[in-house]
Amino acid sequence: MNNNLLYYLSFSHFLGIGPVRLKALINYFRDVKKAYQAKERDISEVIGVNIAKKFIDFRARFDPVNKLEELKRKEIFVLSMADKDYPESLKNISDPPICLYIKARYQNFFDSVGATALFFAVVGTRKPTPYGEQIADKFSSELTEAGFVIVSGLAMGIDTIAHRACLKIGGKTVAVLGCGVDIIYPSVNCDLYEKIIKTGGVVLSEFPPGHTVLPGLFISRNRIISGLSKGVLVIEGARDSGALITARH
Repeated sequence: MNNNLLYYLSFSHFLGIGPVRLKALINYFRDVKKAYQAKERDISEVIGVNIAKKFIDFRARFDPVNKLEELKRKEIFVLSMADKDYPESLKNISDPPICLYIKARYQNFFDSVGATALFFAVVGTRKPTPYGEQIADKFSSELTEAGFVIVSGLAMGIDTIAHRACLKIGGKTVAVLGCGVDIIYPSVNCDLYEKIIKTGGVVLSEFPPGHTVLPGLFISRNRIISGLSKGVLVIEGARDSGALITARH
């Protein structure tokens, strides 16, 4: 376990500090442990008085050791952005997730999908036309046969077709959720969720377990889908759709 995992885990559970603010804190204090243990007045110099006060209140209540034990009981693995097994491609985006919460057969992300895995995202509308469905199935299958791990968001429509096409020919796929990994959304994809894990794929999220579904979180998760991937294929995405937001990332 990374020696600083407990500090990253704690920051990840505090809603007032995301990747950008955490980066500012680490730059200021030069160390995540020092940032976490700093006095309120010093923290407020970086993130403001109001958020600093809320963080100090949170810190007094939150027990990261117990939380980590709870995650282990739920068979949820966690990687911090400082962990050697954290995907390198995500470290290179402007706001890498503080932590990744993972449901998989193996604790090491790349033990699940393979050390040399290449990722390709296939995303699109939740209400595809028959032609869109055909294209999603065709390209996802061909990308899998070419050696790519398919990345998508487990949503209805194109996402579901992409995951299933990959699994159908024995590939591995990664589902990135806009909620906690212990919440299957949409619930009709319960069997797909289980099959992804059973066949050596990964279900992951930057949001702590128990984090419910909120519309704005799907936009946030899209940067992870694109950040992991060598390329993004958008099928029948509207101009303002989450799929095109993913491609723009």
